[in-house]
Amino acid sequence: MSSAVELRAPGPRGIPPLFARLVDDASLFPPGNAPVPQAVDEHLRVRAGEYAGVLGPLLCQASRLAELITELAKAKPAEPVPLSLVCDNGLGGVPKALSIIEGRQELLDLRMVEMPAPSDVDEVWLERVSEFVPEDVIRVVEPRRGEGWLDGVRQVAEYGCWPKLSSGGPTAESFPSIDVVAEFLTVACTLPVPFKTTSGMPHPVRHTDPETGFVHHGFLNLLVATGRSLSGQDVRAALASTDRDALAEEAGAFSEDAAKAVRSVFASYGACSPNDPINALIDLELL
Repeated sequence: MSSAVELRAPGPRGIPPLFARLVDDASLFPPGNAPVPQAVDEHLRVRAGEYAGVLGPLLCQASRLAELITELAKAKPAEPVPLSLVCDNGLGGVPKALSIIEGRQELLDLRMVEMPAPSDVDEVWLERVSEFVPEDVIRVVEPRRGEGWLDGVRQVAEYGCWPKLSSGGPTAESFPSIDVVAEFLTVACTLPVPFKTTSGMPHPVRHTDPETGFVHHGFLNLLVATGRSLSGQDVRAALASTDRDALAEEAGAFSEDAAKAVRSVFASYGACSPNDPINALIDLELL
């Protein structure tokens, strides 16, 4: 049985509550695009390491599921690997993928199913999601940004699905503005379910990529901004900050109750490498 509480429970070896299960391993996705053997090897090494408590599930596209199972069978993990299945071949492909996973429970422990929403989120589609995905598996839906998209976020949450915010992508337009993220957080803090983010946050602090010129959000910015949103403080300033030391100090000063409140809203984010955020948090003296 999977639950939001379990995914955000304190990890082994005293991982602070603010960072427990924060990092979903999205190394199979752009921009990392790791080969499956490499992704499996790195994920298992981190999961067996000192900071395993920071790590959430491994994300895998439905179209690469067979390849993932092949590599895990070679690796022979000591226990099933927590998995988030990302539907890249449509909602209709979910039942077959779930059947495959059910047949390999010694290798995979399905925690989440993630999917993009159609251009107009409607009740019929959300009902189909509920029918296809078992109740004990978290359903994550990414509404498309645009006019009225926050209504879609609310509707997704009403059906018990976690909304997903894409924080970047292959074009400048893929990156939501500070105002868009701040407005999203205002809504997210009122929902009965948490949200997760994907893409575009390779570093803990907001920065400009020297190769593309794209301005990336930072996962530490987002954690601090969520805390400020819950306490009625300046969210936009937290999202805009590039002061790594100030952000680290503010995050490190969260009480245990405040950290748990933040994570009850901001569940996790997808990282293109499970090691990079851990190393960054160590460097910031937050782990």
